[in-house]
Amino acid sequence: MSIKKPYQTYQNNAVNTASSGELTLMLYNGCIKFIKQAMKDMENGKIENKNTNIQKAQRIIQELMVTLDTNVEISQQIMPLYDYILHQLKEGNIHNDAAFLEEALHYVTEFRDTWKHVIKQTRQTRYVQGAQV
Repeated sequence: MSIKKPYQTYQNNAVNTASSGELTLMLYNGCIKFIKQAMKDMENGKIENKNTNIQKAQRIIQELMVTLDTNVEISQQIMPLYDYILHQLKEGNIHNDAAFLEEALHYVTEFRDTWKHVIKQTRQTRYVQGAQV
């Protein structure tokens, strides 16, 4: 462990020990962070940084799409929404229009909040089941 980079070490450990649900939550949070930063970059005229942050958000959405279990029925409803988010990010980047990014941010935030609730419910269910054993 490097003393010079304790936060980096902490982040690596957090990712390496996270459950798949927690990793998905981290992806949503990262996507939100990059969209918000892209909006700030757009506002400040930092076009190159805006582009970089939008591309990072797009890669996260693409990763979520690739890892989506298509055998689960709800995936058939989620996939088009992910595709729409990608479209909004692309349009926001091309037209330098924050309205597209705001809409993408709204959907990603909704997904994140729902996912947080799912994780919380799952933990509560496991806790109750563990207490009954």
